[in-house]
Amino acid sequence: MPKYLLIMRGTDESNAAMMADIDELMATTHQFIEEMVKAGVLLAAEGLDAPGQGVVVDFSGETPVVTDGPYGETKELFGGFFLLDVASKQEAVEWATRVPTARGAKIEVRRVAEADEVPQSSESNGQI
Repeated sequence: MPKYLLIMRGTDESNAAMMADIDELMATTHQFIEEMVKAGVLLAAEGLDAPGQGVVVDFSGETPVVTDGPYGETKELFGGFFLLDVASKQEAVEWATRVPTARGAKIEVRRVAEADEVPQSSESNGQI
């Protein structure tokens, strides 16, 4: 079965709204995770640390440049993810519509490429 990543994207405003009701959000998220476990579709679920704790490695120039967070643009912050093993994109979208979140947040649904879809070099012998 294909795997799909549900990428949690928020804004400064939606993240603030989630933090204002964090206890309720955590309770409903726990219930949602239990539903996915019972359905046998959840492979992983993780939240990420605050953007100010991260770094960006920028490969635009000749040498990589490391910049501490927070980043210049915080219109859509990547806050966490759910990795699902489901039968179709439609099923992944159905789960995404049920994710507990705040108004203004978005869930990006992306299929995870299978190993045979990744170009292989003759030197790697199929090893990544």
